Amino acid sequence: MRPIPHKVLVASALAVTALAAASLPVPSAAAAPPTAPLAAAACTPAQVVTNGDFESGTSPWSQSSTTVITSRTGQSAHGGTSFAWLNGVGSTHTDTLSQSVTIPSGCSTATLTFWLHIDTAETTSSTAYDKLTAKIGTTTLATYSNLNKATGYAQKSFDVSAFAGQTVSLAFTGTEDSSLQTSFVLDDIALNTSGDTTTPPADSTRTPAAPSYTVSLSSNTSGTVWTGHESATFTNASSTALSEVYLRLWDNYHGTCSAMPITVSNVTGGTAGALSVACTALQIALPTPLAQGQSATIGFDLGITVPSGADRFGYDGAFSMIGNALPVLAVKDGSGWHLDPYTNNGESFYSLAADFKVTLDHPTTLLVPATGASVDAAGSSGRTITTATASKVRDFAWAAGPFTKISGTSTAGTPINVYSVSGISSANAQSMLTTAKTAVDAHAARFGAYPYGELDAVIDNNFWFGGMEYPGFVLDLVSTTALTHEIGHQWFYGIVGDDEYNSPWLDESFTDYATDLALGKTGTSCWSSVSWASTAENITNSMAYWDAHSSRYSTVVYGYGKCALHDLRRLLGDTVMAKLLKDYATSHWYGVSTTAEFKAAAQAATTTDLTSFWTTHRIVG
Repeated sequence: MRPIPHKVLVASALAVTALAAASLPVPSAAAAPPTAPLAAAACTPAQVVTNGDFESGTSPWSQSSTTVITSRTGQSAHGGTSFAWLNGVGSTHTDTLSQSVTIPSGCSTATLTFWLHIDTAETTSSTAYDKLTAKIGTTTLATYSNLNKATGYAQKSFDVSAFAGQTVSLAFTGTEDSSLQTSFVLDDIALNTSGDTTTPPADSTRTPAAPSYTVSLSSNTSGTVWTGHESATFTNASSTALSEVYLRLWDNYHGTCSAMPITVSNVTGGTAGALSVACTALQIALPTPLAQGQSATIGFDLGITVPSGADRFGYDGAFSMIGNALPVLAVKDGSGWHLDPYTNNGESFYSLAADFKVTLDHPTTLLVPATGASVDAAGSSGRTITTATASKVRDFAWAAGPFTKISGTSTAGTPINVYSVSGISSANAQSMLTTAKTAVDAHAARFGAYPYGELDAVIDNNFWFGGMEYPGFVLDLVSTTALTHEIGHQWFYGIVGDDEYNSPWLDESFTDYATDLALGKTGTSCWSSVSWASTAENITNSMAYWDAHSSRYSTVVYGYGKCALHDLRRLLGDTVMAKLLKDYATSHWYGVSTTAEFKAAAQAATTTDLTSFWTTHRIVG
């Protein structure tokens, strides 16, 4: 979300002001280390694969030929321009790619991930003629073949924690038989370590994991009331049995407990308990405790009544914005259940990546932009059924109204749709389409390819909040900076998740920094009259603090936060900072980021002790 203090009115269009002027002192790269030595942590989280995106040449990879690591035409990168292309010759051939990696001791978790694309000229559906083998040390992790061909990249993940404390070879070997090519294309290889072995890993496991939501709703004639059914399937990832789950009914903030905009009834697969947290949390007791690795499904009837107001959940004239309306599962981790209150100052919406299939039955006169890829089919007389599917997203949002729609495709191939309410000129709509095309490609080039197919932007200059992000779907004013910012959230919150209530800087500061880079701003003289309100004020404070000090939220989290990242870039150097953020995004793709993990990744990228940097910039955690 982009809070209103960042906005000013310029020539009847809304634009976003930038912080100006004097620089906060930054530790010199040559600064002396602290006089007192720091105690070594039992496990320092790190990403140990070097040049896993192949954007820095070939070192330290060993390859069987100079054509393995490449950017040549015929294949494309998952992100950036370079990739590793094994085989694809169409005759008897072997390609190899390897690197020696050291997995630090004392870490309970070590996870190898890589993105793999396979295409083939083989026509068989039963015989593996051409193969790719992934190994660590002498252990074969997986073997893929022409039978695994698929459109686009897929991420593979392996637990390699058994190799903690060892230096081993990470190797890929591709073999082809005498005819018909198969190409094995690798990119964004990472091996992330974390977790102290003295801490039981189950305590911090985020669960319920891998949620899958199926929703069917039908609207009234205006699109302001929706009724139907939702089900949620999930797995307990923790070694502690789950006896309950919680649904977050976020938009009950916009009503009262006696007149709730979001109603849940006729629960199956569990027993509904009491509503709590101002009726935004509903306990569902499971019939029997769910053991680790077991899955369950709950279902319920759902009612949504959209209130009046140009809000992320509200209707503005004939146009309804329906954000955070679908109940989603709360997260349980080492801190217990996250049942934080709704905040209208920012976001509280901590959730894990999930799959959604949402069917929306609505009058044909209403267009329904939504998260994911949508397909329309004829419904009953005068109605349309829009089915939207989305994979690995943290939420689902949609809008309904007689929008004016224009479409285009970014240079890198992302389809963009701009939906305008009445009163938005065609020139402004075209400008926002141009901005969206440029922004999505700029962010993708820096942090990894946009994975959600199409991107929908709903434009309404009446939004009091400026802009709001959802996966594949944003709400915004006519503003180049604001739209670039909200699209940046597709990476920081959408792809690289975070606990938005307790660590809002991890999405807002990073997104504002990404926005600056996309708009060609370097953050020179970024700070303006730096003044901390108290010793308790930090960039990394939670929304509980910012709700109590709301006038400081945008100044510190957006302004000081992005400026701190600019300072870190100047300290590390442009190339190192770019690689740090690209690698960090890759290693947390569809996962959850924490302040401690980012600080550890930044420290691992430099020989300069960053302790004083974090202290000076009030980055705590």
